[in-house]
Amino acid sequence: MKDAFGIPQSLLVLGGSSEIALAVARRLVARRTRTVWLAGRPSPALEAGAEGLRALGAEVRTVPFDALETATHEEVLGKVFAEGDVDMVLLAFGVLGDQRRAEREPASAVHTAQVNYTGAVSAGLVCGAAMQRQGHGSIVVLSSVAGERARRSNFVYGSTKAGLDAFAQGLGDALHGHGVHVMAVRPGFVRTRMTEGLSPAPMAVGPEAVAEAVEEGLRRRAATVWVPARMRWAMAVLRHLPRAVFRRLPV
Repeated sequence: MKDAFGIPQSLLVLGGSSEIALAVARRLVARRTRTVWLAGRPSPALEAGAEGLRALGAEVRTVPFDALETATHEEVLGKVFAEGDVDMVLLAFGVLGDQRRAEREPASAVHTAQVNYTGAVSAGLVCGAAMQRQGHGSIVVLSSVAGERARRSNFVYGSTKAGLDAFAQGLGDALHGHGVHVMAVRPGFVRTRMTEGLSPAPMAVGPEAVAEAVEEGLRRRAATVWVPARMRWAMAVLRHLPRAVFRRLPV
């Protein structure tokens, strides 16, 4: 079980090779977490992430998991929960996609939507039901500020994150009163492999900054966390700009 400060003893990461997810896992292992399941498609990156956490003293297992294979989610994730209580689930998988390609090839946009939203809804509901049965836990969902208002330059990705963010809020309401805490994390531009080659946006951060914000959010049992925190006020301004003005911005 989590301690009084919200740090989990056990952690299930969905998207186990994510740089942000591994930064969160390292930070939590350094505090108190001792058991970690890294769920993702088998790859050298997944195994390297597991070895890195083992070197910090955690017991780590890798779990074959594919966001697109929604028909397998209940069985795959059910086996993890059958091993014992899971204090925290970190839902961290996702793809950025290619906006220009998505507009030329709708199938590419559908793939982005299926990974970022459909897969997350499936996995989130499975984990939420399991945590409700065990009577405690936290689900941390990596959303994005891109979901706050769709931009011309990445509206397919932004729309999937808008849906994911709304889902996280609704899931939190559904699980309220059952001992399960749901927290949506809204980072801005994060310097990772996924954003390599892109020009960093203002207030860009690294994965460790997201990990620090997640830990602080868990301690406060926050419903929403912005990374960096001042991004909240920047997005409040952008969200309320008249559409004619917003269209002219270089975003």
